[in-house]
Amino acid sequence: METFEHYLDKYAELAIRVGLNVQKDQTVVIMTPIACAEFVRKLTKKAYDAGAKDVVIDWDDDEVKALRMKHAPESTLREYPMWRANGMEEMARDGAAFLQIYAPNSDLLKDVDQERVAISSKTTATAREGYLKYLRSNQVNWLMVSYPTAEWSAKVFPELNEQDRIIKLWEQIFKLTRVDKADPLAAWNEHIALLTAKQDMLNTKKFKQLHFKGEGTDLYIELAAKHLWVAAGSESKAGTFFIPNIPTEEVFTMPARSGTNGIVRSTLPLSYQGSLIDGFSLRFENGRVVEATAEVGQEVLNKMLDMDEGARYLGEVALVPDDSPISNSGLIYYNTLFDENASCHIALGNSYPFTIEGGTQMNPEQLAENGYNKSLIHVDFMIGSADMSIDGLYADGTREPLFRKGNWA
Repeated sequence: METFEHYLDKYAELAIRVGLNVQKDQTVVIMTPIACAEFVRKLTKKAYDAGAKDVVIDWDDDEVKALRMKHAPESTLREYPMWRANGMEEMARDGAAFLQIYAPNSDLLKDVDQERVAISSKTTATAREGYLKYLRSNQVNWLMVSYPTAEWSAKVFPELNEQDRIIKLWEQIFKLTRVDKADPLAAWNEHIALLTAKQDMLNTKKFKQLHFKGEGTDLYIELAAKHLWVAAGSESKAGTFFIPNIPTEEVFTMPARSGTNGIVRSTLPLSYQGSLIDGFSLRFENGRVVEATAEVGQEVLNKMLDMDEGARYLGEVALVPDDSPISNSGLIYYNTLFDENASCHIALGNSYPFTIEGGTQMNPEQLAENGYNKSLIHVDFMIGSADMSIDGLYADGTREPLFRKGNWA
């Protein structure tokens, strides 16, 4: 029987060799909470083994972050150390690879004045916009993975003690990332092939719109005229194939900025900036959110939508069958990296240039002409369910079933 350390080693190997696909003489940047230090050391060793010339660690700490939000002068929240932002952009420009360990604490800032959180979030996003352009356009290879912290595991398994719930969450992560397979690389190659087949099928359809119909949802999303469906892997400017999210179960593309109409209701909670938003509905007119209500986190939702003008428009639409490993686990993960791969989802905010033909070569004006939405945020939220139906609509108005009862038709 394999040990925990064996699986953890395979998980780190998967992240470095398959997800990030570190190249010889490449700098690797790891952004992480300090609670993940043990895993960071393992990733660092794997990165050097893969040929990295340097590994740079960008540490963060939830408790320090919360203290700053609560006690720092508001003027400080409007400032960001530009040496950090410029350093990240410089490393991206030089072709570094970026790995983020995502372990959100959805209760971290629930008692903090949301105006202060919004100020800090906008300041940070504005300062880091140059660096984020490299990731959003896939100019560099990048990856997001998760690591069980005490706070995150407590949300998923509140009935267990701390040690047991962390072990239980690790078991789920190993399973859902296929690390528990005898040959994870072969399992991932097979999985990528299946997702790529769906991507290729959708790209032959050239749908004009998608119509989502489910409990609380009746939504029409017009797709960008030159939209491209994308799945699993991408290729960086240097030609490196990488998988930006582990796990991943989605096939996604770009909506036309002004083409979404109707109402949509979330089907899973959203952990956003240290707070929880749940039971929320959005009404769209000509692409823009004109009404938003939430059972939990109304103020947080309002601040998110007011981040900038683009925050009220969609930047992504993604298809995920209800019969997916993450959905079948029967758990809510309070972690978008996992929950978005349990459910069809859409994202408010910035579009990805690589989801339209020639998008990574377009200037901002050309992108806008082709339906691109620009924003400081990109926030995925889950709308799929076991009763979801999705139709693809062609330019002549004829329909083709894509999903029935939550799964591919």
